[in-house]
This record gives sequence, structure tokens and C-alpha cells, in this order.
Amino acid sequence: MKGTVLITGGAGFIGSHVADELLRRGYQVRVLDSLIPQVHGEKARRPAYLNPDAEFIYGDARNPDALDEALSGVDAVYHFVALVGVGQSMYQIAEYTSVNNLGTAVLLERLVKHKVSKLIVASSMSVYGEGLYETPDGRPYTNATRTVEQLKAHEWEMCTPDGLPLRPIATPESKQPSLASVYALSKYDQEQMCLMVGRAYGVSTVALRFFNVYGPNQALSNPYTGVLAIFASRLLNDQAPIIFEDGKQLRDFVSVYDIAQACRLALEVDAASDQIFNIGSGEVVTVQGVAQRLGKVLGKKIEPEISGNYRVGDIRHCFPDISHARKVLGYKPTMTVEKGMRKLAEWLQQQTAPDRFDEMHAELSARGLVV
Repeated sequence: MKGTVLITGGAGFIGSHVADELLRRGYQVRVLDSLIPQVHGEKARRPAYLNPDAEFIYGDARNPDALDEALSGVDAVYHFVALVGVGQSMYQIAEYTSVNNLGTAVLLERLVKHKVSKLIVASSMSVYGEGLYETPDGRPYTNATRTVEQLKAHEWEMCTPDGLPLRPIATPESKQPSLASVYALSKYDQEQMCLMVGRAYGVSTVALRFFNVYGPNQALSNPYTGVLAIFASRLLNDQAPIIFEDGKQLRDFVSVYDIAQACRLALEVDAASDQIFNIGSGEVVTVQGVAQRLGKVLGKKIEPEISGNYRVGDIRHCFPDISHARKVLGYKPTMTVEKGMRKLAEWLQQQTAPDRFDEMHAELSARGLVV
């Protein structure tokens, strides 16, 4: 039997799959989770999808006593606790900062007392803001932005200040972060705090920047979760997915099964220490295209609706260069979007999916965050 691993936030979407992956490989797994209502419902209890062989502790990662209990006898930690949602983070500022930033700080203070061999923290593509671009003559361009005036005029694509068109290219870990939301700021804070404290106290630490993760166990009731879950909730209620801007935004959608593989490798590969890795599928698709594919695999002849609105904090194009993860971790994505969609559809057919998109849209619109 291998050592004991703690997953904070392990009853959530990604954490539950990482638990499965580790248990299959002979690790003992303990989960600490506060089962927040937005993800787990008002009468929250241990989710049925969480592996029965995983030990479960109900508790808040900001509570030092809960952490002391959860960390007892643990060899390694995955830190997945985080509120997610770019739009919601722009008005629930104190709550996002408390859970994401303060929660990480409390965990790190407890890790000074409870020494572990490895700490893996879930970061996010959101830390990049816009992805990397290049100019017409092939020079990298790292600080692409759009003004409010451009967005109001529906000038969606990126240009230099003097009007030269920019072409999106794969974003490496070396790109300077550009933080466009409170959520992005909190994820950058999480990863940098973990790396900083890990170096100071000799804890081998790895930060994984996840791109657009999808798959079974995703919270369909949370309108601020991944875009594919939001699209699925609409389609399962015979409603058209609503797409901001023009739907031609480029993204990388990565299966949660590949995410789980990368998480295990980050634990097992010694050379990963003190490094940051992009984790994606390596396949680039448009947001409109992925909505259409999802409708097809679900057997729904419903075309997505292109709203022409923009959402504050959203970015135009971002997809990863995953060569660093391939080289150091030995990471090999196994799920194409097509294959991953089929697995997602099989699970979705068994789910009841409340459609809360209109509620989310109204919340953001009332605050001037959708225009």
C-alpha cells in the first residue's frame, strides 16, 4: 500500500476523479470538503459519486482544527478547494477571497506543523488572461487587450494599438499572467503562495494550470461552473445554449480523466518539483463548435444562440502549449473532444439538470457585468 493522500475539496468534480485515480494506483485517500450548497445542494451530504474507499471528513479548509484532523498521518496534499466562476467572483469578492486566498493561507500554516512530502495545487488558465498572440511578421505579442469601446462595437478580435491584426498561438507557462477577474487573481495567489511556502519549508510543490475541464460529476446546478456543464443544462431542458460574443473564441477542453492522470503524475514525478504545468487536451476548438458537438451527442437538434453580448472578465482566445507537461511529467492526453463528449453524454442522460443560466445572467446584468 502506498502512502496517504489528502484532497482538499475532494468531494467536488475534479477531486472525486483524482481520488478514483489514486485509489486505483494503491494510495489511501482522505477527502476534506465543506459541501457548499451551490455545488452540492442545500441538503448536502457525501456525494454518491465519491469513491466509497475514500475517507471523508466534513470541514472547512479555513478551519485550523479541521485541517489538523485531515492532515494527521498524511504524506501528500492536493489543494483543490476554491470557489469557481469568473463572473460571480466580480461581485462576491469577499467570499471568493476568503475561500480561495485565506483558505490556502490557513492550509499552508498548518503544513508547517504537519510536514508532507508533496503539495499539488490546482491553478487555472484564467491566470493568463488573454493567451499568447503573434504579429503578422511572427513576433510574440503578450499584452493583447480589448477596450470597452471595442467590445461595445463588437470588435471581438485582437489588434495592436496601431490596428495590426494579432493571431492567437499556444500559450506556454512562461507567458506573463494578466489577471482579468477576482477569480483569476485568487488562483494566481493560490499557486504562488503554495510555491513560495513550499520552497521556504522544503515541501516539493507543483502547480497545475487546468484549462476548460469537463466530464462526469460536474455540478450541473452551478451556473458559474464550466461552460460545457452550463451548455448541457440548457440542452437537457430543450433550451439553446447561450454564447457570448460571436462564438468564435478559441479554447482547449480537457477531459477530467486526463486531468486526473496529470494530477497523479505530478505526485509521482520527482522532477516536477517547484514547477508550473499547463494541463489541456492539445486540441483547439471554438466555443460555438463545442456547443454544437455537445448538442449532437445528446441528440438535440438545437443550435446555440449567439448573444453578441460580452461579459466583464472574459477573454477572447486562450489555449495551452502542453509540451512542458509532456516532457517532464510524461503527460499524454488520451481523450479527444469527440471521445470525451460521448462519455459525458452517457453520464448526462442519467442526470436531472436544472437550468439556472437565466438566473446567472440576471445577476451579472444587474451589476453591469454583461453588456
